[in-house]
Amino acid sequence: MTDTPQVEPGHYEDASYDTRERFLTYWHQADEVRQRRPQNMLEVGIGNGFLHRYLRARGVDVHTLDFDERLGPDTVGSVLQLPFEDGQFDLVCCYETLEHLPWEHFSPALEELRRVGRRWVLLSLPDVTPYARFDIEVTKPGKRRTVRKLVELRGKAPVHQFDGQHYWEIGKRGWPVRRITSLLEGAGLEVEADFRVFGLPYHHFFSTRIR
Repeated sequence: MTDTPQVEPGHYEDASYDTRERFLTYWHQADEVRQRRPQNMLEVGIGNGFLHRYLRARGVDVHTLDFDERLGPDTVGSVLQLPFEDGQFDLVCCYETLEHLPWEHFSPALEELRRVGRRWVLLSLPDVTPYARFDIEVTKPGKRRTVRKLVELRGKAPVHQFDGQHYWEIGKRGWPVRRITSLLEGAGLEVEADFRVFGLPYHHFFSTRIR
């Protein structure tokens, strides 16, 4: 896929990339995997490598694939033509990656992720839907309660402008979240849960089970 933008490897090493909020996302990425205890897994789109290094250090059998050989994946290849057998991996994750492909490739990519997966496919995608956050902590002697809630707001969806990296984003005109979930279901991926990270709502997670 020659039209897939490549991020310079140094981009992932820049201090501005690994913000506190992004580390909250790393935690969710790892937690979604740990909850399922896969026998083996495939990570498509490896970014700075944090996730697979963390999981491998805890005994998870992770194989990595990325389009960009400069990032050092186990396999260099495209999500549109994964060089693996059907059902080869117990779990497949693809975090903050598919938005780097033109929209017409989204459904074919889902089909490939489902094909090589055996039980689960985990995704996260950028979401610019407006929101309000409520973070309330109530303390009493010997008791503490925290209430966190993210409420999405209505508003006119903005038009997406290609920025050299993202071809589309949830919440932009033409890409409501219901369209994403419909395509996931259409690809044979049952959405068990979807949520936006409270600390970084720009990242929207979709946890699916392969039907």
